[in-house]
Amino acid sequence: MVSMHAMKKPMDEPILDTLDAVLDVGGVYDPDRDRYDHHQKGFTEVLEHGFNTKLSSAGLVYKHYGMEIIAKELQLDEGHQDVLRLYLAVYKSFVEAIDAIDNGVNQYDTDQPPRYVSKTNLSSRVGRLNLDWMDPDQSSEKENAAFHKAMALAGTEFLESVRYYAKSWLPARSIVMECLASRGDIDPSGEIMALNKDCPWKLHIFELEEELKIDPSIKYALYQDDRSKNWRVQAVAISADKFESRRPLPLPWRGLRDEELSKESGIPGCVFVHMSGFIGGNRTYDGALAMARAALRF
Repeated sequence: MVSMHAMKKPMDEPILDTLDAVLDVGGVYDPDRDRYDHHQKGFTEVLEHGFNTKLSSAGLVYKHYGMEIIAKELQLDEGHQDVLRLYLAVYKSFVEAIDAIDNGVNQYDTDQPPRYVSKTNLSSRVGRLNLDWMDPDQSSEKENAAFHKAMALAGTEFLESVRYYAKSWLPARSIVMECLASRGDIDPSGEIMALNKDCPWKLHIFELEEELKIDPSIKYALYQDDRSKNWRVQAVAISADKFESRRPLPLPWRGLRDEELSKESGIPGCVFVHMSGFIGGNRTYDGALAMARAALRF
């Protein structure tokens, strides 16, 4: 799905006309003929559904075949709401970055340099499969072998992403929705959510808060740690892409453990509170809930 620009060479138009499908070359976008290029002047295609990133050839293929692939993976009709839900989630988490990088779209609107560099994205990994410019063998055979490696890498990761969203992300969404609906039974404030099963809840809470028009927002999530069987109280971040918490656990608790923490907080059974205040633990559900309630009042 990811084009390797250094491997592409100009092709004669008559040769392209004989092919069943043409991706990332040819200067034509025509899905009826399976032509998916995005380099031509005046091309402005986006996925729609609220996305504004201009599509690369990868995004074009996804736009026309993504729903079919996801419906097959879910074993549902393409018109099912879960198919559309996963189609948008996979684009947002996987395909959109490929489109943006291919089209030279900056990730942040800022004149400041990034605090750190990340070259672990799929586009970078694919790029490293290009032939080494120091390699004396720059043959077409070697280029094609590298291109097939890139296709296998991108295809495998794409399908892994689809399957993750189908088998993990979607079931978690249902759990989080149920827990949000019953949050009033946990605490009258409505700002504490208790999960009846540990799951990747942080992927959903912001979207569901907006969808369900939850106000005030959730400040703490309670869940049981599968390994220790202790309970965790985790402060919800201010947004999905930020580390800062909406309401960190109280400063006097941070960095303390066990009896020292229980004494400071006045809550028995405390285990720890992280130095940043984003998470803490208690041996029991009641203890974790008491920590969350006390933190709300702090």
